[in-house]
Amino acid sequence: MSEASPNVDPAEVRKFDALAMRWWDPDSEFKTLHDINPLRLDYIQRGAGGLTGKRVLDVGCGGGILAEGLAQRGAQVVGIDLGEMPLRIAELHRLESGVEVEYRRIAVEALAAEQPASFDVVTCMELLEHVPDPASVIAACARLVRPGGKVFLSTLNRTFKAYLLAILGAEYLLGMLPRGTHDYARFIRPAELAAWARQAGLLLTAMTGLVYNPLTRTYRLAAGQLDVNYLATCVRP
Repeated sequence: MSEASPNVDPAEVRKFDALAMRWWDPDSEFKTLHDINPLRLDYIQRGAGGLTGKRVLDVGCGGGILAEGLAQRGAQVVGIDLGEMPLRIAELHRLESGVEVEYRRIAVEALAAEQPASFDVVTCMELLEHVPDPASVIAACARLVRPGGKVFLSTLNRTFKAYLLAILGAEYLLGMLPRGTHDYARFIRPAELAAWARQAGLLLTAMTGLVYNPLTRTYRLAAGQLDVNYLATCVRP
C-alpha cells in the first residue's frame, strides 16, 4: 500500500458519513453496536489484564461507542477513523459525556509510521471487512502495539451461515442493519485472519464467537462458535 493509494474504500466512508448523526441513538442502525459493546469491552478488558492506565488505540472508531467505553474503564484512548462525519459526532459526544478520548482522522498505516510501538492495546473491531486490504490493517496494528501488548480484532466469517444471518437476516429480513452494510466477498475466514496475524509478527492466542439469539434478541460470547461473528486476541511477542 502506498501513500498515494490509502487503504480505504470511499464508498464505505460515504456510507457511514451518511449515517453519522444516528451513531449514538441506541435504537438506530447502530443498535447492534450498542448491544454488543458491553461484551466487546469485557472481552478486551479480560484479555488485556485490565485497562486502567493503559494506552489504547481504537482503529476505525467511528462515532466513538467503543472508544468511550474503553476510556470509562480507565484506559487512555486514542480513536482513529477516516470518516469525517463520524469523527465529528464522536467529538460532540465526548464534549457531552465528558469522557476523555483523543480522536484523529488518519489511516492506521500512517499512524504506524508516525508512532510505532506506542500502545499497550490496539483494538480493531468490525472494520476489517470494510477495507480493501485487511492484511495491511493488521500489519499496522502490529507495528503500533508495544512488545508484550495485545491486539484485539473482530470480523465476520465467510460462511453460508454468515451470509444468511448477517446479510439476508440482519439487513433484509429483520432490518437490524442498513441494506448494503456488508459485502459477503469481504468476509474473512479465521484461517485467513490467523495467517495475516502471523505475517505481521503477532501470536494469535484466542478466538471466540459472538452469537445472536433472535428469540431473546440478545448476544453472548461462545467459544468455538466462529461461523458468523468472531473476536480474536493477538499478542506481539
